[in-house]
Amino acid sequence: MSTLELTEMECMQVQTENVILMPSGLLGFEDIKRFILLTNEEEAPFSWFQVLDDPSLAFLVVPPFDAVPDYQPEISDDDIKYLGIKKPSDALMYNIVTLRSGHATVNLKGPIVINRFTLRGKQVVLQNATKYSVRHPLPLANSGEF
Repeated sequence: MSTLELTEMECMQVQTENVILMPSGLLGFEDIKRFILLTNEEEAPFSWFQVLDDPSLAFLVVPPFDAVPDYQPEISDDDIKYLGIKKPSDALMYNIVTLRSGHATVNLKGPIVINRFTLRGKQVVLQNATKYSVRHPLPLANSGEF
């Protein structure tokens, strides 16, 4: 077990079995390999994909189907094999949210896919990525309904 210091005032115990290993890192952050998913009921459906070794760095994420109900990601067989996913229910999927000047967008081209049993993850580029945007607007978040 290790301790993650989130702020000067707040520390959290992190169980080794809750650490998500991303061997390839995230796009643009390839050197970062260990994360933990932090959730807060008041922020649902959003969560924080917290970098375990750098508490000052976290990514806001959302399950894609909460944000875009008609999302139909096509993940390559190679990525499914790499993650050890046997059936769709083995996978957790999150998309990174970007906040700019009061507007929220979500990256639908490159979701984070995690094997819920092994906690091995990867940010994948969808086979049908041309159907989606890296800056898809989150209208509910922008209107304050989320």
